[in-house]
Parts: sequence; structure tokens; C-alpha cells
Amino acid sequence: MMLHIALHFICPILIALVFYRSVWKKASSWMIATMLIDLDHLLASPIYDPNRCSINFHPLHQYEMIAVYAVLFLASSFLLWKKTKENGIKKNSRYLQWISLGLLIHMALDASDCWF
Repeated sequence: MMLHIALHFICPILIALVFYRSVWKKASSWMIATMLIDLDHLLASPIYDPNRCSINFHPLHQYEMIAVYAVLFLASSFLLWKKTKENGIKKNSRYLQWISLGLLIHMALDASDCWF
């Protein structure tokens, strides 16, 4: 349990250090902030069940939502890769990339609890 929670902080920091070195603090902060998605656990009864797999149980942990997070990550990555003259689009795309990547990391870590 404690390892799982720690990984929700460690993984975004490591990914930010590797892929976003110049802005790793900002990138990791945005990715860690996606832990707020776990507020949807408050809709479950009981709120916490150590034997429950949160993937496809909680509303924001559904397969459809995971697909949305993946599409947002790919779309924001494409906009960052594409040459554009508008800095606003690039800046917003970077935030969207961090948020969607954080959500995908979160879902992968939650899914690992279901398998092991």
C-alpha cells in the first residue's frame, strides 16, 4: 500500500527528470497533481477496499476514460511536435501533455495493483 502511494510520486518525478529535465519541477508537479483523480473513490462504498481493483470500477478509472487520456496525450504531443507560430498553443499543449501523461502513469500504477 505505502509503496503504491510512493510510486505515484516517484514515477512522475523520474519521468520528468528524464524527459523534461529543464522544467522537471513544473512537469512533475502537474503530473503529481493528477492524483486528485482519486477523488472519484469517494463515490464508492466502501470508500477504500484494499482488495478492489480501481480500474474499470471508479468513474474516472474506466477503460473509456483511459482511452481519452491517451488521445489527449497523443494530440498534445502532436501539437508540440508540429511547428506552429502560436506560443499559446505550445504552452497549453505542454500542460495538457503533462496532465494526460500523469493520468496515464496513475492508471498504469493502479492497474499494476490488479495484476499483482
